[in-house]
Formats: sequence, C-alpha cells, structure tokens
Amino acid sequence: MGTAGLLISSIRCLNSSASDDKSSKFQPPPKPVIVDKTQSTTSQRRFVSPEFIMRRGRTNPLKFIMERKDMIQRRKLLNIPEFYVGSILAVTMAEPGDNSKANRFVGICTQRSGQGLGANFVLRNIIDGQGVEICYDMYSPRIHQIEVLKMEKRLDDNLMYLRDARPEYSTFDLNMKPVPNSAGSEVPVNLLKVKMKPKPWSKRWERPQFNVQGIRFDLCLTEEQMEKAKKFDKPWLKYDMQREYDTSKIKESIERELQKELS
Repeated sequence: MGTAGLLISSIRCLNSSASDDKSSKFQPPPKPVIVDKTQSTTSQRRFVSPEFIMRRGRTNPLKFIMERKDMIQRRKLLNIPEFYVGSILAVTMAEPGDNSKANRFVGICTQRSGQGLGANFVLRNIIDGQGVEICYDMYSPRIHQIEVLKMEKRLDDNLMYLRDARPEYSTFDLNMKPVPNSAGSEVPVNLLKVKMKPKPWSKRWERPQFNVQGIRFDLCLTEEQMEKAKKFDKPWLKYDMQREYDTSKIKESIERELQKELS
C-alpha cells in the first residue's frame, strides 16, 4: 500500500508539473483588428451612367424603357466601367467584318454625349505626331473591353479644345499601365490648365458660351481680346428657371432598377 501510494503521488506531481509547463509556455497575443473610422458607409459614391438620364420633358416614354432593357442586357455581357471626361481609357474593338481580329486604342476621353443606345464617347491621342480621335458607340457589339487606365475628372465637361492645344496634353503611351484607385473614394479632379497653339482655333473658346476653365487664356490672348469676347456673354440665362433640370429622383429610380437587374 505504501509503494502504491508513492506511485500515485508521483504521477500526480508529474501531471501538475506538465500542466504548469503548458501554462507557463509563451502564448502570443491575438492580432489587433484595425478599423478605419475615417471611412463611413454613407460616404460611398453612387454613380449612374449619364446615358440613362432622359432628356428634359420626356417622362419615361416606351422607347426609352425598351432601350434601357437592351442597355442592361448589354451590360451583363460587357463590363462598362465608371469613367468621366478627362479619364484615360483603353478600348479593345473588333475590326469590321472580322470579329476574330481586334485593335486596342488608348486615349483621353474628351467628350461624352447621347442618351440611351445612342450614347458615345471620344478618345484622343497623338500618334506619330498626328492627332487621332475615335468616336465609340458605348453599346456597340464590336467592343470587347473598356479599361480605365486612370480615373480622373477635369475642370471642364468637354475637352474638345485639346485639338487646338499643344500636343503634349494629348499624348499618352499606348502601353500605359493602369493607375490604381481606391474603391469608394472621391474621383480626383485634375486642375491642369493647357497652353494653346497660336490662332486660328477650331472654335472661339474664349467666348462665355463655352465656359472653358482649363485654358491659359492669359498666355495666348490680350486683354483687349478678352474684353471683346465678354460682349457675347448672356448673363440673363442664369435666371432662367426652365434651364435647370433636377434629375435626382430619376437617378434614384434608375439606380434601384440597375441594382435589381445587374445584381
């Protein structure tokens, strides 16, 4: 009985020492969870492509409803990303008559126009010293891919004046790599103002009707020429309430429809 009691006590001592070793062994603390409190769910941007917005006075006609269904079906097959005038894009498009051959063009988006299936955008680039512009139909079945290489906006909603600007403002590498952009953040605005070639220009960009902000007029026009251009101003238009078009409710309804169809 004495020997058995000694064995049991020794086993208990060994078990207690083993448990003490386990408890004394170093255990690393759990990894901290970093929460970015500067970002909120309410700060996420909402974007509705402008070709979905109807013209003024058109209260959801049947033609537009049918076109919108075709546009949604096309977007299920082709990823049309968010982009703006001033963004740098790369478009891969099939050649006419041969869908197996495709060409890729890189350029800055200088214009977006049209509604519905007639929406289009223009890309511009300088290739071998020659300005090249291509107008793409947004929902053309020949388009294979639309890539956003650099997401940004400019001071103006139309950059067709780049035709009369120095070529360095329209020159982009055809092998340009995409510039990453954080999801949910605000789209950066490029405050660049271009320098123009000597006159004549394709249009009188200094006149108030164009409301151009992205040109250095002080380097290419005299004070007398700028004063002469102000004679064509129409200051009474800002008091014309019929020119304003509130599209907030239209955007909300179209956004709900797109989320339902494309989700």
